[in-house]
Amino acid sequence: MALAETAAPTAETRAAAQPAITAESLYKRYRRSGSSAPVEALKHIDLTIPTGCIFGLLGPNGAGKSTFINILAGLVNKTSGTATVWGFDIDVNPRNARASIGVVPQEINFDAFFSPAEALEFQAGMYGVPKSKRRTNEILKQVGLFDKRDAYARSLSGGMKRRLMVAKAMVHNPAILVLDEPTAGVDVELRQQLWENVKAMREAGMTIVLTTHYLEEAELLCDEIAIINHGQVVCHEPTTQLLRRIEEKELIVIVDSDVTEIPPSLGPYNVRQIDARTLGIQFNRAVTTASEILSAVQQGGVTIVDISTREADLEDIFLQLTRSS
Repeated sequence: MALAETAAPTAETRAAAQPAITAESLYKRYRRSGSSAPVEALKHIDLTIPTGCIFGLLGPNGAGKSTFINILAGLVNKTSGTATVWGFDIDVNPRNARASIGVVPQEINFDAFFSPAEALEFQAGMYGVPKSKRRTNEILKQVGLFDKRDAYARSLSGGMKRRLMVAKAMVHNPAILVLDEPTAGVDVELRQQLWENVKAMREAGMTIVLTTHYLEEAELLCDEIAIINHGQVVCHEPTTQLLRRIEEKELIVIVDSDVTEIPPSLGPYNVRQIDARTLGIQFNRAVTTASEILSAVQQGGVTIVDISTREADLEDIFLQLTRSS
């Protein structure tokens, strides 16, 4: 039986299936040559990804995200533990599991001499999708490449090539689509276009797993977020709950003269002196407003020349969540 025939989930089955992905005590150890110690890429991960959501999988480089994805996609063998994809155990029903997931890698990889239509037809053939069930034109329209269907792929812009990668991952109608850093190195306009495509796919019933280093991207798109660090899940929460952890902001204040000591009026705040005339004042935006801090600075008898703010970023979240470990 062809791969596509073993698992071609309909909208009805998507709505009924829960969860989309599970991992229980998933462990992966890579052996090294010689006397070097093995590397633990995943350390007994427990994770459940619900159906029909956009799920953010965040973490620094080398955290284990790619290993986790590759195990689900059947590209890497786990050391121990269990995992299911769309209800199929990756050991018991590997063909069904692989047919239920499409992976869009970060690296752009395709035959430069194929047209987008030819690339999708070839990919569909690799998955065993019968010609009568192929959706090449439909998918190209969905990703905005129908007017380029017969052009050489090498002639496409960077953004179009990225969309072609998404289209290739959709040819076998997977229930789950994994986007690995889809907006890395792309401009703002393309990023927004990709965001709209992701939202539309979720509305159509697909489960999206998104890996990204952009906190803004995760905040705007993801219903839930898991953070992996050093092969372990250090946080798994709904996005709104996670964002409450990063209410901290920093107000950067430049004054007109050297600051020899922090004004007493700033005593209630966490202040760091960046240079002779620049102060960084950290505050919780849910508790304190920037105007309150500016008033405190002025009460200290200094004149403000310029101000700016710094939002907490992904690195700050990692530090906050792993400080005690």
